[in-house]
Amino acid sequence: MMEKIFNYRILTLFPNATARKLLLMLIFILIFWVIYLASKDHTKFLSSLENHITLNQGNIFKKLSRSEAPLCPAVSPKKTELRIKEIMEKLDQQIPPRPFTHVNTTTSATHSTATILNPRDTYCRGDQLDILLEMRDHLGRRKQYGGDFLRARMSSPILMAGASGKVTDFNNGTYLISFTLFWEGQVSLSLLLIHPSEGASALWRARNQGCDRVIFIGLFANRTSSVFTECGLTLNTNAELCQYMDDRDQEGFYCVRPQHMPCEALTHMTTRTRNISYLSKEEWSLFHRSNIGVEMMKNFTPIEVVPCNKSENIKKNCQIGMKTPFPSGYTLKKMWITAFCKQIKFNETKNINDCLERKLIYLMGDSTLRQWIYYLQKAVKTLKYFDHHGAGIFKTHVLLDVERHILIQWKKHGHPFVTKKLFSVKDENYIPREIDRVAGDKNTAIVITLGQHFRPFPINIFIRRAINIQKAIERLFLRSPETKVILKTENTRELHQNAEMFSDFHGYIQNLIIRDIFVDLNVGIIDAWDMTIAYCTNNAHPPDYVIQNQIGMFLNYIC
Repeated sequence: MMEKIFNYRILTLFPNATARKLLLMLIFILIFWVIYLASKDHTKFLSSLENHITLNQGNIFKKLSRSEAPLCPAVSPKKTELRIKEIMEKLDQQIPPRPFTHVNTTTSATHSTATILNPRDTYCRGDQLDILLEMRDHLGRRKQYGGDFLRARMSSPILMAGASGKVTDFNNGTYLISFTLFWEGQVSLSLLLIHPSEGASALWRARNQGCDRVIFIGLFANRTSSVFTECGLTLNTNAELCQYMDDRDQEGFYCVRPQHMPCEALTHMTTRTRNISYLSKEEWSLFHRSNIGVEMMKNFTPIEVVPCNKSENIKKNCQIGMKTPFPSGYTLKKMWITAFCKQIKFNETKNINDCLERKLIYLMGDSTLRQWIYYLQKAVKTLKYFDHHGAGIFKTHVLLDVERHILIQWKKHGHPFVTKKLFSVKDENYIPREIDRVAGDKNTAIVITLGQHFRPFPINIFIRRAINIQKAIERLFLRSPETKVILKTENTRELHQNAEMFSDFHGYIQNLIIRDIFVDLNVGIIDAWDMTIAYCTNNAHPPDYVIQNQIGMFLNYIC
C-alpha cells in the first residue's frame, strides 16, 4: 500500500507524459547500476546477460520458422540430393557405357535397314505410318542394343509442311518409327542418325566428367581500378575465393578474389572455352561433321496422302495443364497447328493487344526467350521499349504499353550463362529467386526456358536448377494459384558445332528431365523442340516465323 502511495506521489510531481518516461528510464538505469556493482564478478554478469538475450532471440527465430513452415513447406537439401541421385541413376541405366575399339563396330546409317510396315499405294490423312528400323554396324552385323540418337521427320516442301516422327527404342537394335499423317499430298520421310549409340554414350560420360571446358572470367571494379579473375561453378585452386552462395537452393558460384578488392566489386562476366576434351581420339571420329545427321532413308520415294473424308475429333481449346503428346503438332504453310487442342489465331495487332491488356508477363531464361521481346516489339507497335539503363544485349529488357497497362520483361537466367560478350552480374539472379519475387494474380504470366547454356556442364547442375524452379513454382501456386506458368522447352540447334559441348543429344536428355520433374505441375508446355524439328531450323536462334508461332501458343494459354 505504501509503495503505491509513493509511486503516486512521485508521478504527480511530473504531470507531463514525457517527463514521466524520462523518470522511469532513470529509475531503470539506477537499478541496473546497483545490481552491477553488487555483482562479485560483473564481467560474468554482463556475459550471462548477453547470452540470455542471444538465446532468447534464437528461440524467437526458431518459433517463427516453425510457424511459417506449414504455409510454405520447404524441401530439405537432403531430399533434393536424393531426387538428383534418383534421376541420375535412371539416366545412367538408359545410357549405359558402350566402349568400342574401332569405328567399324559402331552403328552405320548405310548398312542399317528401314522397312515400311503394311505399305500401301495411298494413305488417309490422320493415319499412322510405321517403319521398322534394324541397326547394323559398318561390317553389316546386326546390333544387339539400342541407344542410337535418331531424328525422324516428315515434310512436304511445296506446302511448307513438316512434323516430327516418334522413335520407340526396343533396346535390342530395332526401332519403331511412327508418323502421324497430318496433311494431304506428297509426303517425304526422313530419318537421321544424329549419333550412334556408342557416340551418345561417349557424350554422356564426357559431359559428367567436370565443369572445366568453359572458363568464366569475372571483372571486378573498384573506383578507378579494375581487374579480371577466373570464376566458375567450381574452382580447383588454393587461392582465396569469393563465394556467391544461395544456401537455400544449394547453388554456388566462385571467383578468385582479387587483391585489395572486396568480393562485392564483381560487376561483369564473360566466358571462353578451354581446349579440354574427355573424348578419346576414336570417339572423336564419330563426331566429324560427315558422321553427324546421316540420312537413313535416301532411297524412299514420297508417299501419297488423300483426305478419305475422315471425321476429325473435336478438340478443346488450348489451356494450361493439358498434357502434350509427341508430336504435339505440325507446321503447314509455315503456321504451327497443335495436335492436342484447338487454337485461336492471333494474327492481328488488335487481337494480341486485347489478349495482353492488363497483363504482367515475365520471361525468364536464355536468348531464345529474348527473341520474343524483339518479335513483339516489331509486331505490336503500341509496345515501347523502356530504357533499363543497362549495356549490351543481355541486360534486362522491358516492353510497356502504358495505356493498356501491359508489361513484358525478359531477364536472363543465372549461372551458367555462356557467351564471349561481357554481361553485367549486378542484377544477376537464379530463376527460383525471381519467381519468389512475383506476387502473382490472374493477369500475371511467367514463361521459363533453360537448357542451351547448361549443355557443356555436368547434368546434375541442370537437374538441381530444374528442381529448384519446380519448388519455386509450387511456392508461387500456394500464394497465387491463378498465376499462369508456361515452360518453353529448349530447341534444336546447329549440327556442326562442338558436339561434346553443344550436341542436341544433351538438349534431348534435358527435355526428358524437364518433363519428368514438372509432370505433376499445372503448367503449360510450348514444345519448342518438336516445333524446330518440324520446321527443320537447326539454329540455336530460330527464325521469326517460328518465334511467332511460339508466341501464338503462349497467347492461347493465357487468353
